[in-house]
Amino acid sequence: MNLSIQNSRVRLIDEGAGAPVLLLHGVPDNADMWAGVIARLAPRFRCIAPDLPGLGSSEAPAGFDCTLDSMAAWVDSLVTGLGIDQPLHVVVHDFGGPYGLAWAVRHPAQVRSLTISSTNFFSDYRWHSAARMWRTPVLGEIGLALVTKSVWRSQMRKFAPGLSDAYIDQGFTMSIANPAVRRMIMRLYRTTNPENFRGWEDELLQLTARVPTLVLWGDKDPFAPKSTAERYGGRVEHFAEYGHWLPVEAPEVYADRLQVLFRQ
Repeated sequence: MNLSIQNSRVRLIDEGAGAPVLLLHGVPDNADMWAGVIARLAPRFRCIAPDLPGLGSSEAPAGFDCTLDSMAAWVDSLVTGLGIDQPLHVVVHDFGGPYGLAWAVRHPAQVRSLTISSTNFFSDYRWHSAARMWRTPVLGEIGLALVTKSVWRSQMRKFAPGLSDAYIDQGFTMSIANPAVRRMIMRLYRTTNPENFRGWEDELLQLTARVPTLVLWGDKDPFAPKSTAERYGGRVEHFAEYGHWLPVEAPEVYADRLQVLFRQ
């Protein structure tokens, strides 16, 4: 379905009934990354997974600047636009982390629980090598523009051998092959500087000390060090056999852990 948020079109999945669960994806993904998890949660929960601004099939609002304040405001507009008037279970992955965790910091009373995977919200983070290239003006644009489907497949198989070819190809079609999405990817990487999290990280840790928090981490993740997991507080579970895309690689395991958390 589509929804108008901040005068821009947002594509989202909204399935199931019950306590609301907000699932926020990262780059180069879209809401469909949560399909396997949603299929298992929807019988008992209302699952809401948007394409984030400028990613997937969603438009970015005019003047959207990719700051943490703007990310938090966008999520709040989404929650308000959907008419949700009760606390949510918030589940974040990759760039969905800055969106969802910034919103949680700004609206702590609306958070029922937090689940965090393969993301950063700390000011001492060091970008991985691919990100450092994407963050470099001109070089990043040229590098992404020259990536073909076969090159993308080769890279993704190296980074995430547990992903299917179909999922990898969809990611290429929906992101790397789309010039508008490539531009948003560049903006996200170049705007999200580690120092942006100063102050925010402290407020997040105050929140995770109060609300049920689960950290699920694929230890083969080449982008987010497994040592980051314990820094968020809450209950931490490591998965030695999985990588960055844990919700896609093991949706049944991921959904099972969420349901245990949601019953608390």
